[in-house]
Amino acid sequence: MITKTSTAPPGTRPGKPWRRLLIGLVVVAVVGAAGLYWFLGGEAPAEVDLTETVSAIGAGAATTLTDAAETGVEGSWLVDTSVGEFSPTEDTTATFAGFRVEEVLTSVGSATAVGRSPEISGSAEIDGTTLTSAEIVVDMTSIVSDESRRDDAIQRALGTGANPTASFVLTEPIELGDGAVSGEPVSVTASGRLTVNGVTNDVEIPLEAQLVDGMILVTGAVDILFSDYEVTAPSAPVVVSVEDNGILELQIWLSR
Repeated sequence: MITKTSTAPPGTRPGKPWRRLLIGLVVVAVVGAAGLYWFLGGEAPAEVDLTETVSAIGAGAATTLTDAAETGVEGSWLVDTSVGEFSPTEDTTATFAGFRVEEVLTSVGSATAVGRSPEISGSAEIDGTTLTSAEIVVDMTSIVSDESRRDDAIQRALGTGANPTASFVLTEPIELGDGAVSGEPVSVTASGRLTVNGVTNDVEIPLEAQLVDGMILVTGAVDILFSDYEVTAPSAPVVVSVEDNGILELQIWLSR
């Protein structure tokens, strides 16, 4: 009969230190994944929604017919950044423009990255109920995301060092209809030229607009290809992949 002998110290069992190490590594991995999700994942702010913004800001649901008769929508309008509250991490009621893009993160999986800039200027001209001209300029250096560790990579990807602003210029007039005067939500498509990273392309952006308490609220979103604007999706050690397409979204308040 062969008797096995152990070289382990008295009171210990073979393999126990390895089991402890394995348990420790599992705990670290779980905590690490949870940390990545906390900082890079989580729930992204909701997409732009005209009705939700009007409701959240506590403004009247629509301008009354009496007020509409006195003011209408005709005239010159400027982008107003003083209305509402801005947040890159939560639903916001203020003026902003930005993007949403899907990414895959190590140990986390799919997540939605959101970046927004509250620094917007511009104007619009309405003749009767026809939007005849509009130009919007966005300070891209002011983009902040729902995760601050993305911000530097976003700035590099967008080339803001050389091209600090993006813009949209309307190229075709838009008929808003009589409903716009009475404060009804209006759905239209804006044709124009979008410039990002110094590259300009023709785009069509679906928009919703509403006359609210003497102001005009405009929201919109459109899919764009980053490669069309020579933008390379930012990368990082924890990022497995980032889609080449994303959603350009905007929410703009206009005042006379």
